[in-house]
Amino acid sequence: MAETYAKKIGTKEKPTKLKTPPRSSDYTMHVEEKDGVEVLVCTVGKTVLLYQLRAIDDLHAMLKKHGDWMELGSADEQKPAKDGTVEAWGRSPKNPVKGWYGLKKGLRGRFGMYLPPLMEHLGLAELTHEAKGNKMQAK
Repeated sequence: MAETYAKKIGTKEKPTKLKTPPRSSDYTMHVEEKDGVEVLVCTVGKTVLLYQLRAIDDLHAMLKKHGDWMELGSADEQKPAKDGTVEAWGRSPKNPVKGWYGLKKGLRGRFGMYLPPLMEHLGLAELTHEAKGNKMQAK
C-alpha cells in the first residue's frame, strides 16, 4: 500500500513541503529509489535522512491498534527515546522491521519529528502542534 503514497508525497523535483510538529522548521519529503527500493527522503536544510517507505503503513497500523493519542518523543539516534513514544516504536526491535526505520547510520533518529507531519499531510493521522510534547493519533 505504501507505493500508493509515492505520488502524494512527490519527487525530488517536486517534494512535499512540511513543517515540524511545533511548526518551527520547514523540511521536505519525497520518494526516491535507492538500491532498487523506494524510500522516503527527508531533507532538512542540507541534512538528508532516509526512512523505509513502509513506515507509513506500519506506523498507521500501530496507531490504530493503540487507539489513543501517543507522544511523539523525537530524539537523535545517539540519544535514547522516551518509552511509549512514536520515536521509541520507530527504533524498537518489537516493530514490524525489528529495529530502525531510519536507513542512514548516524541519522536514523528523529522518526517522531519527521514522519508524523507526513502522516497528517496524507490524511492518516491527527497531530497536536504545541511548542513541546506533541502527540498524534490515527485517523
